[in-house]
Amino acid sequence: MIEPLDNLVNALCQLPTIGKKTALRLALHLLERPQEELDMLSQCIASIKSSIVVCKRCFNYGTTDLCDVCSSTARDTSVICVVEKPQDVLVFERTGIFRGLYHVMGGVLSPINGITADKLRIEELRARLAGGEVRELVLGLGASAEAETTCLYLARVFSGMKLKITLLARGVPAGTELEYIDQITLNQALHERVEISYKVES
Repeated sequence: MIEPLDNLVNALCQLPTIGKKTALRLALHLLERPQEELDMLSQCIASIKSSIVVCKRCFNYGTTDLCDVCSSTARDTSVICVVEKPQDVLVFERTGIFRGLYHVMGGVLSPINGITADKLRIEELRARLAGGEVRELVLGLGASAEAETTCLYLARVFSGMKLKITLLARGVPAGTELEYIDQITLNQALHERVEISYKVES
């Protein structure tokens, strides 16, 4: 293969879900596009790290210190939905149903992969809840075994607060990440979310 084309294919293979065949197809497609289109794509890629920042409150992506959700005056500040990653915020926002705030945990508990509670943004969430304004905590972490374990852990951690803790309804297929769930299913899971409680045994 021609070296510049081979280099592009190898670079594209670094992207998630992109295999060698798909990378080659994309590379050949790009080769046929006008130069100005390639320049625009190149500029977008080159500037993405400098133009997008992490929200200092919820850890979602944005262009300023506070993301569009946190800075909006139209959101319900009494409800926070806990999600695993910023992509999940986009999934919820596409439904157009949830009007509360978010908190991106940065992962789910997975000791086998070295992700323990101290690696997640639990203390930052505790600080947000400490003011007493939040009345409901929606655990929207998906339906994988690790996500469900994390939900139970969070329910235990915050069980002493005057707070309603709810879980997405089981319309979400077991083992599925939120970004792969269709909007109808997610809408139903949000509407039919159920309250969970953690009882500390004496």
